[in-house]
Amino acid sequence: MDFDRLIPVIRRLALEAGDRIMEVYDGPDFEVKAKGDSSPVTEADEAADALISAGLRAEFPDLVLITEEQAASHALTAKTFLIVDPLDGTKEFVQRRGDFTVNIAYVQDGVPLRGVVYAPAQGRLFYTQADGSAVEETGALDKAAPGTVTRIGVSTPDNGALMVVASKSHRDAATDEYIGKYAVKDMKSAGSSLKFCLVATGEADLYPRLGRTMEWDTAAGDAVLRGAGGHVVRFDTHEALGYGKPGWDNPFFIAYAPGVELKK
Repeated sequence: MDFDRLIPVIRRLALEAGDRIMEVYDGPDFEVKAKGDSSPVTEADEAADALISAGLRAEFPDLVLITEEQAASHALTAKTFLIVDPLDGTKEFVQRRGDFTVNIAYVQDGVPLRGVVYAPAQGRLFYTQADGSAVEETGALDKAAPGTVTRIGVSTPDNGALMVVASKSHRDAATDEYIGKYAVKDMKSAGSSLKFCLVATGEADLYPRLGRTMEWDTAAGDAVLRGAGGHVVRFDTHEALGYGKPGWDNPFFIAYAPGVELKK
């Protein structure tokens, strides 16, 4: 893969999809439908998916494309592929809470090497550069060319005073029990893959997820966090979270900054 070619494409597509999503978000009431798994989907999910999928297929026709909103793609198997969640955090979108993202990632041999996470309602754009380093871009977010780009990196955690981030919509007793094993200085909630990005920027040290997720939910955020020096591991074995799994389901996982003393 030519990463110098890939990164501008996925950055631009994420921004264009964000514009389409915000047209719906800022407009009048929109219809919310239920998919087969009872999760919500809106016209914003579908429009963003159509835009991103068309763009990726035009630029990289030989790569397998997995996307949440196209069930036929879920039957595919691959270890090297592009994977998309066109609107991660639909519940936050429906409730107009702003914590939703566009996620696009490139996975090679089961490892998410490059990705982009864009939170259009917050104006926050995170991605990996061609060399794999993670950055946050600020400013006008011009689709034609990057603006001010700042390298991001994980914190140096204090295990006596950790900063923890957890899911806003999927917090449960098991998650709270696990977090209780740590000495926590502060706790924040966030939706979608923004949680990975908060660890990547050092705004949090630890993000445990004891709940169901799919690979399209995590791959882009995982790539950004890895590019910032962080890790994402399975909850049960503390081995690196791999991609290209049958059915695209993730096990429980922990995203963290090196130096956090992980608990079982």
